Amino acid sequence: MGGGGRVTSIEVAKRAGVSQSAVSRVFTPGASVSEKTAEKVKKAAEELGYRPNALARSLITGRSHMIGLLVSYLEKHFYPDILEKLSNALQVRGYHVLIFMADRTARNLEKVLDDIIDYQVDGIIIASAAISSTLATRCDKAGVPLVLFDHNHDDERFSVITSDNVAGARKVADFLVRAGHQRIGYIAGLEKTSTQRDRELGFRSGLNAAGVELYARESGQFDYEDAREAARRMFAKEDRPDAVFAANDSMAFAVMDVLRLELGLSVPDDVSVIGFDDVGPASWPSFDLTTVRQHTDLLVSETVETLTAQIEHRAMGPRRIAIDGPLVVRGSSRRPKDG
Repeated sequence: MGGGGRVTSIEVAKRAGVSQSAVSRVFTPGASVSEKTAEKVKKAAEELGYRPNALARSLITGRSHMIGLLVSYLEKHFYPDILEKLSNALQVRGYHVLIFMADRTARNLEKVLDDIIDYQVDGIIIASAAISSTLATRCDKAGVPLVLFDHNHDDERFSVITSDNVAGARKVADFLVRAGHQRIGYIAGLEKTSTQRDRELGFRSGLNAAGVELYARESGQFDYEDAREAARRMFAKEDRPDAVFAANDSMAFAVMDVLRLELGLSVPDDVSVIGFDDVGPASWPSFDLTTVRQHTDLLVSETVETLTAQIEHRAMGPRRIAIDGPLVVRGSSRRPKDG
């Protein structure tokens, strides 16, 4: 049957001795169909090698069960793990993920977002891209729920699920000051991202509350190689910093490599180094990095719960959740005498 082409629902219906609509109901989640009919249809489908056309079904139901995931950069230690966890969690809920990459320009983001909407996705997660209020309006008009993952936005129409970057960075500042550091440097991430903005805001406010001024600042763009250059610039001066907070772990690793391998300095005897994220290599003996932990499992579960609830209950309003994480103290930093 099928003449060597794709097997159709008409052929399955004929083999099973039922109507085409009965075949459709069997392969439509939640549709009413008798157990006897379902058994006959599934047996015929298996014999013929039939698979239902999900795209065609989406035209009928108005649901594609696909989620568009937009990212503009894949920080090698953090986002690959996040993408896997998001994909797995959504698949458990019956959704599949389409990943779209965009560069960091607003014009490109607009084009990619249009592409995502054209795929008739049920919802969108934006994981590492800055989005404008104009794009939010576009999603509203298309009726597509949108959740920002791990970065913030002032527009109240967005659902935002993020770590509490401000509170986490304040913990770093307090820890370094209590450890007796006075010349404290900061390696910034991508300047226009909310993650960078909030981490620097929290760090500076923590220092200011203790009466300490930021001693040095360079930008590492959340990138290992850029952070190495930033560390070289920061430590070129004679009165070098005695502590460095890097806005993510990858940059902290770069700082440690420059200090130890190029400048012959001891971490933490000469310089304390602290990061943010607590990615896998942070606990490796070669780094033993003190860092702020992001609760990635909780971030993922809250994101999936928020997005699927908005898909299934259209009247549900946006949620804004900031998840606090602990400062995990390891061997890359001097410890305060007060513990």
